[in-house]
Amino acid sequence: MSEQTTGSRPTLEAVAARAGVSRATASRVVNGGAGVRAPLVEKVRRAVEELGYVPNHAARTLVTRRNGAVAVIIAEPEFRIFSDPFFEQQVRGISRELTAHDAQLVLLWVEGPGDHERIARYLGGGHVDGALAFSLHSDDALPAVIEGARIPVVVGGRPAPGTDPAVPFVDCDNRGGAREAVRHLVDLGRRNIAHISGPADQTSAIDRLHGYRDVLLDADPELLCAGDFTEESGARAMAELLDRRPDVDGVFVANDLMASGALRTLRERGVRVPEDVAVVGFDDMASVVGRTSPALTTVHQDIEGMGRLMVKLLMRLLDGTGPEIPGSVVTPTSLVRRASA
Repeated sequence: MSEQTTGSRPTLEAVAARAGVSRATASRVVNGGAGVRAPLVEKVRRAVEELGYVPNHAARTLVTRRNGAVAVIIAEPEFRIFSDPFFEQQVRGISRELTAHDAQLVLLWVEGPGDHERIARYLGGGHVDGALAFSLHSDDALPAVIEGARIPVVVGGRPAPGTDPAVPFVDCDNRGGAREAVRHLVDLGRRNIAHISGPADQTSAIDRLHGYRDVLLDADPELLCAGDFTEESGARAMAELLDRRPDVDGVFVANDLMASGALRTLRERGVRVPEDVAVVGFDDMASVVGRTSPALTTVHQDIEGMGRLMVKLLMRLLDGTGPEIPGSVVTPTSLVRRASA
């Protein structure tokens, strides 16, 4: 058997011989190392393609000290992950950016505290190079579990107070977007503007509530009702608001799913939108907005883009490029006006 093949599988030596370079040079190119002149890089890459060479993962890990895998941790139960399109969009952005970096996504979700030990073992076992975590809750021990694994981490969403301030995060301007939504309702002449908020243990919901209060400093507490970011909770909250305050003429809802539920309740009650009650959501998710009637006015955030940004920050941590601790990123939001307000 030739020294340059193992069975029918070409080896790194075969690549080096085809390219006319040393094995060490071929290895540096294949494993992403620096210090190789561009013409030689091109020769090695051409040889890899011609021979159909596939790097040995175990050997590559020894050279690069990287596994080529990143854990994506979603602190929500399985039914939420597969029913809320927000997670689909965020994971899509993460997956596409990881693919661009030749890295594999490992999805982990957390049903409850009983999963923490499993997550800790996996993260600490050297299976992944880093982690991306989002939908964290302020009363959850998961951030401490992730921190204890001592691997690079980037968080989606502004972390709750008490989280390590050195951990970078990516979020949108939740508070500013909420202010713009409520100001729009005020500009329409609405005077009894309600708010259906998200879970009180998530910073995105807290920031959107603060944005509502920034504009309506003396809002009646009866105009506030909490949901949990699901469509059904939005429907229930809207029904409660109508029963409590029949004079409500505008409502800012903390996400599109709850806004869809609120529109359903208004329709069932015979309340006209926007003539009687104007409705504004938050997220601008096409899969939700596309089925609302009337079409939902909402605050746009680039969900997929934020997923990509999380990966880019993590890669900076892993590659050691730029500052040791990359800065967090807060992306802008914008109001998208449609028929509901």
